[in-house]
Amino acid sequence: MATNSVARGRVVTLTYSITNELGETVEQIDVPVSYLHGGETGLFPKIERALEGHGIGDEISVELSPEEGFGSWDPAMTFSDLIENVPPEYREVGAKAEFVNDEHETITMVVTHVDNGTVTLDGNHPFAGKTVTFHVKVEGIREATAEELRTGESSDAMPPVFH
Repeated sequence: MATNSVARGRVVTLTYSITNELGETVEQIDVPVSYLHGGETGLFPKIERALEGHGIGDEISVELSPEEGFGSWDPAMTFSDLIENVPPEYREVGAKAEFVNDEHETITMVVTHVDNGTVTLDGNHPFAGKTVTFHVKVEGIREATAEELRTGESSDAMPPVFH
């Protein structure tokens, strides 16, 4: 395999956008991000497999079902309360609140509804339960350093949406 193609042990730099089922762009990352191909990437496996063998400048589109991507929407991840029980800063749609669960994991919930005297928060990922398509462009490829191979991670940060 050519050294300028996506393969295990190489750091791949890419840009991407995500479209919903209607073809509307719901997220776009124009600042290139990198990951270690075959490492602890946080990249969805279907996307990583699809990138295998591609070169700089190649573009691919990969559709992810909820099961392959952000998971199913879970009604247990929502919470509603009377508006008078909710602090004022969390009484508008889009407000974010962080909570810590019994396992000491931080969960971010977003206010999705404020109506009829209640406030509803949702802890599901915004793309949960949705089929989305990633449009990915390979911007660069390089051999991983010994440290990157040892840790399984690129020295560059991954985009948070990937995991």
